[in-house]
Amino acid sequence: MNAPSYTPEQKMQFLFALRSRGLTDARVLNAMEAVDRAQFVQDGVFKDRAYEDMPLPIACGQTISQPSVVGLMTQALDVSPRHHVLEIGTGSGYQGAILSHLARRVFTVDRHKRLVDDARATFEALDLRNITVVTADGSRGLPDQAPFDRIIVTAAAEDPPGPLLAQLKIGGIMVVPCGQAETVQTLVKVVRGEDGFDYTELRDVRFVPLLEGVSRD
Repeated sequence: MNAPSYTPEQKMQFLFALRSRGLTDARVLNAMEAVDRAQFVQDGVFKDRAYEDMPLPIACGQTISQPSVVGLMTQALDVSPRHHVLEIGTGSGYQGAILSHLARRVFTVDRHKRLVDDARATFEALDLRNITVVTADGSRGLPDQAPFDRIIVTAAAEDPPGPLLAQLKIGGIMVVPCGQAETVQTLVKVVRGEDGFDYTELRDVRFVPLLEGVSRD
């Protein structure tokens, strides 16, 4: 795998920003250190800002989330090396690449074929062989591959989507932003128990909305 291209100073500042915003899980920090965010920012104008803790624009009107939010969502997901993970909203592929360092298998879905093609090419260039990327309606999940140990949603739904809850294993965890698309949303952690679902609100976030269907762009 290609080594991250950031300088030692950028690396130190990047990891300090993550820790200062509450990221404490050593496995997640190591995964984020191993994944070079600049390789997921296609626009050269923004590559120089890849190591800053801020969201950046990508193709199809989407964004690559700020690293601290990616880290905190991943930390809340509590992924182990034996887990099969479903990601809804491939985007640039950055979140999926980090998950690939933590999980046994990652399935990631996006409604934009261009984003899927770009992410697949990046995964192949980085030799990340445990990721399957699919163009599909993320609101419906991937029932053919279910159930999943973990599900992460990187777009905001009004409530945790029923089809995704149904694809979560007993004992599984889902992390999803919930709320109206044009307002501040709440990041919610859902744990599926034998008798139902337990919901915990984690923090305020801002994500693009989770849309049904497959884009024609």
